[in-house]
Amino acid sequence: MTPAAPAQLLPQAKRGLLLGLHGWSIVVGALVVVAVLAPLLNLAVPAGNPLHFGDYGVALVAKIMCYAMCALAMDLIWGYTGILSLGHGLYFALGGYAMGMYLMRQIGHDGNYRSDLPDFMVFLDWKTMPWTWAGSASFVFQMFLVVAAPAVLAGVFGWFAFRSRIKGVYFSIITQALTFAGMLLFFRNETGFGGNNGFTDFKRILGVPITTPGMRVLLCVLSGLVLIGFFVMARAIVQSKYGRVLQAIRDAESRVMFTGYDPLRYKLSIWVLSAVMCGIAGALYVPQVGIINPSEMSPASSIEMAIWAAVGGRGTLVGPIIGAFFVNGAKSWFTQAFPEFWLYFLGALFIAVTLFLPRGIMGIKERLKRTAVEKTGVEEKA
Repeated sequence: MTPAAPAQLLPQAKRGLLLGLHGWSIVVGALVVVAVLAPLLNLAVPAGNPLHFGDYGVALVAKIMCYAMCALAMDLIWGYTGILSLGHGLYFALGGYAMGMYLMRQIGHDGNYRSDLPDFMVFLDWKTMPWTWAGSASFVFQMFLVVAAPAVLAGVFGWFAFRSRIKGVYFSIITQALTFAGMLLFFRNETGFGGNNGFTDFKRILGVPITTPGMRVLLCVLSGLVLIGFFVMARAIVQSKYGRVLQAIRDAESRVMFTGYDPLRYKLSIWVLSAVMCGIAGALYVPQVGIINPSEMSPASSIEMAIWAAVGGRGTLVGPIIGAFFVNGAKSWFTQAFPEFWLYFLGALFIAVTLFLPRGIMGIKERLKRTAVEKTGVEEKA
């Protein structure tokens, strides 16, 4: 796995309309499915009806949509800019922890210890709230942290890394070391983030019970809308002049420098944007799964993000979203039917994609389309 690939292996963004008639019809269709059809099938259709969309399905799809946001963020930096990150799980977890802090404060006196402090602080015999929790009772402030925490960390790290012109496998290793250091830090009880248990047992969000069917569907709908919004934004980015410079940096950074562009500003800005996207995904993920702990910062979680993008087809935007659904859908089935074989399947899948499908699932579509055109051309000549 390399941070960049020859230009001929990666598709180039096409100029023209943002999505076109076909693209916009797909987006509108996705909006209808997410915002109208899914809620109706879950809330209005009785549980015994074959068309009923169960609570488990709602939770699974919502979780995968959060993962798809991370895959899309990975595509922007890896597929379009040639920067392979193996540490974006850190930004996902930071957004999740920011949301988790607010949710822990929403528990109030409904915790096991009936205290103003979160249960884990009472258990550790803490007497006062640490300074890191200042403002954690405010939803607006914590939503600001969901964006600010990943952005600041990514900005500081990216500034020093890109300024030092660290590239390739060395950059990937450093990002993995950063997320591993973050995981070790959050494992410590004295940091005030729940240690290895993290945050759980959430009760409410904005005063509304978090486990009600209506809130579960609302969070699923919100995740879908954010994912669609991120996709449209990413499409606008890659088709703009800014996006074309990113692709030029991916293919030949030294030539971009010779033409008068500063790669540092472009790489840093897209790096920070991708981190913020992961942070928002983490914030949507936590209330739906009901837990956040340092395991979300494990290097394996970040590597999986790269696998989603590679399997779907990096440099395509749609591909990583498909890859996230395909891999996590398979994971959901494998971990129930054959849990001991899941990691073997994941490794085999990535090897197969690397060797036989360098453009991922989207590459199959392109190959079939090219074959159809070639056959049509042959028939016409005949």
